[in-house]
Amino acid sequence: MILRSNSARITGLVIGLGIAAALFLSSNVYGYTDTSWSTFIAAYLSFDGTNAHVIIRDIRLPRAIIACIVGGALAVAGTLMQALTRNPMASPGVLGINAGAGFFIVVGFSVLSMTSQLEFMWLSLLGAAVAAVGVYFIASVGHEGITPLKLTLAGVTLSALFTSFTAAILVSNESVLDNIFLWMAGSVEGRKLEAILPVFPFFLAGTICALFLGPAMNVISVGEDVARGLGQNTLRLKIIALVVIVLLAGSSVAIAGPIGFVGLVIPHLVRGIVGIDYRWVIPYSVVAGASLLLAADIAARFIAYPKEVPVGVMTAIIGAPFFLYLARKEYVAK
Repeated sequence: MILRSNSARITGLVIGLGIAAALFLSSNVYGYTDTSWSTFIAAYLSFDGTNAHVIIRDIRLPRAIIACIVGGALAVAGTLMQALTRNPMASPGVLGINAGAGFFIVVGFSVLSMTSQLEFMWLSLLGAAVAAVGVYFIASVGHEGITPLKLTLAGVTLSALFTSFTAAILVSNESVLDNIFLWMAGSVEGRKLEAILPVFPFFLAGTICALFLGPAMNVISVGEDVARGLGQNTLRLKIIALVVIVLLAGSSVAIAGPIGFVGLVIPHLVRGIVGIDYRWVIPYSVVAGASLLLAADIAARFIAYPKEVPVGVMTAIIGAPFFLYLARKEYVAK
């Protein structure tokens, strides 16, 4: 833990917000089309309809906003999951919630011909909820109850199952594949501001609820028996936290596809900075998650220049080695 006093944590949070703001502005300036900071300012103060101004206002701004809210939402969802399950490898991607939400959207798009963002939103929330309950049920089978290892295995298994079903649907309906391929890879490219409006209330509600869950997460993260002994209604807390996780992860998948590893990496980095007090871990996760996805999206524009790669590829490049590190650390610890 680097920041030990509350004043240091407040200062760190302000610095983090400054970094996120700098990345947000950089996301508006840098890309395939060569623009400058003066062009960015002119796009808002003296808009003249040129391609550069249109790109900044209509393409890069929505992209930066989506990267910001999706990164923060996935990071908070992962933080809550790791606290609830006391599993350091828990995240919406690892435990199959992203895959479940993605499968339901693909079914809705290819089988039921649904195309609106609001329909995707509800399908994604339903898929995320089904996956979360399914993983919890599978992991609870057996005399020893839920263990971190069983939870991880159940999540990975269910994630593979949903991914296989999704691939089967797409293979049998190739005309759908072109329309949905970029979304499946996890991308914030090409979304309009209008696409954000239907899902933004879900992000906002989930994030605000999560910020109020900090004290309760501190108690339950120590252990369920301890939490019950201190008078905490653990069942009610789990249900509330599960709803918040589904809101955050489901709405993220609906607008940007199944982006992985943000919810896995960020909680570990944040706990290394501010410790295990979830009153600080959760707000820090919002800022750090947004910064990570903004930085990954900027890097995705240049790593294979002049082509762009989906931001989900960039988060996988960062997150996959981190997952292996965590798995090895857990193995050595046991």
